Amino acid sequence: MADTTPVNSQITDAVTQTNVKVVAEAPAQAIASLYQLASHSAGLSLQNAVHSQQALNQISNAVVAKAVAMILEVGGGSGGKPA
Repeated sequence: MADTTPVNSQITDAVTQTNVKVVAEAPAQAIASLYQLASHSAGLSLQNAVHSQQALNQISNAVVAKAVAMILEVGGGSGGKPA
């Protein structure tokens, strides 16, 4: 059944142009989202690296302190004075 209601050509042209604009902008929006996600992942990986390095530094400090204590104990019963 044919539609008997006439539609103004300016209205159909405006709808068509809007649809074309949305379709044309979709790839740019997708790339922008991809760049945003990639930079967020890079930031998170750098935060994880810093956290790991800080944890290893704490462990290293504990190991050095224990090693120094063991070295100082090697002197025997002389109270820490060299023999």
